[in-house]
Amino acid sequence: MPRPPKPSETVAGLPAAVFSPVAHRAKAAPGRVLALHVGDTWMEPCESARMEALRVAAHPGMHRYCETEGLPALRAALVEKLRARNGLAAEREGVLVTAGATSGIGCAVAALADPGEEVLVLAPFWPLVRGIVRAQHAVPVEVPFFDRVGSAADAVAAIEERIGPRTVALYYSSPSNPSGRVLPRAWLEAIAELARRADLWLLADEVYEDYVYRGEHVSIGTLAPERTVSVFSFSKAYGMAGNRVGYLAAPPALAAGIHKAQVHSSYHAPTAAQLAALAALEGGAAWLEAARASYRAAGDDAAAVLGVPPPEGSMFLFVDVRNRLGARGMEGLLEDALAEGVLVAPGASSGAAYAGWIRLCYSSVPPADAALAVRRLARALASRR
Repeated sequence: MPRPPKPSETVAGLPAAVFSPVAHRAKAAPGRVLALHVGDTWMEPCESARMEALRVAAHPGMHRYCETEGLPALRAALVEKLRARNGLAAEREGVLVTAGATSGIGCAVAALADPGEEVLVLAPFWPLVRGIVRAQHAVPVEVPFFDRVGSAADAVAAIEERIGPRTVALYYSSPSNPSGRVLPRAWLEAIAELARRADLWLLADEVYEDYVYRGEHVSIGTLAPERTVSVFSFSKAYGMAGNRVGYLAAPPALAAGIHKAQVHSSYHAPTAAQLAALAALEGGAAWLEAARASYRAAGDDAAAVLGVPPPEGSMFLFVDVRNRLGARGMEGLLEDALAEGVLVAPGASSGAAYAGWIRLCYSSVPPADAALAVRRLARALASRR
């Protein structure tokens, strides 16, 4: 007899509401709710990269399947970008266009880790990555990191402490979602050397590479090319989250395995969306520069209002609110923020050690709304002092 319809234990263990447990109440809330709980941008893409700019006459076959590794013209442009911008020794066979960075990371984990093997995840982390690792039947091992580490030696010690006999890979994001930190070159050099000693793969989430306000973005693939998967996104770079186009660079043999996982899940990134991505890559420099300036100003203002250091990069602030939780705890704080018309994400979504923190995205609404939202949030926090 087949079992009654029910989710597998793996799926049953995944959270249904990753970003906010009170978000479903927003529609019923009085007044306008400013949503800072999900990472996105309020800006439309540059004009040449909008769907309305694409025509079948100019792009015959844009609604059909394409090469599952990605459109040849887009892959060729990405090889050049990765070489010139990131300093990677990219080869066409090692570059894969994916259905968003989310799918790329999922397929990379599928290619790197067998069931029961461990993936170290530097925390606080992007809220989806823990579930992505679990969905591939691997084990995420959280490494409290970005708020605890002050040197290259500290970074190595924090990671080394969590390495076990079944550890096969290390995931991190820089610029970091959600901490806003940008890992210095010296730290990445030390991490690359540790990965060699411990024989670990490196899964580098670089989707916020274009949004560095302080410091320098370094692709760890330049330091350990033989063991690095570098993941990027048009969603964050060019305001195209709904299009679902990301890409990755990896050693060609590994890229072939990741490609197999992609073919058997999403098949390939949407053809028309890849055409828009190519247009953004070719003509989106001015748009990107304007977005960077806008996000930096919004992030600096939010940090000043909330009394935390300004972000080094990304589109997020991660705020310690442990002394503001009170008897009603995190859910009470989220409810009070919603009563002020603001949605934020609980820190526990970014790591078990961060249950007393909140994450907010200052690029998800226009700058004036972001300024209003953080002041409303500050009012909600002050009321819980």
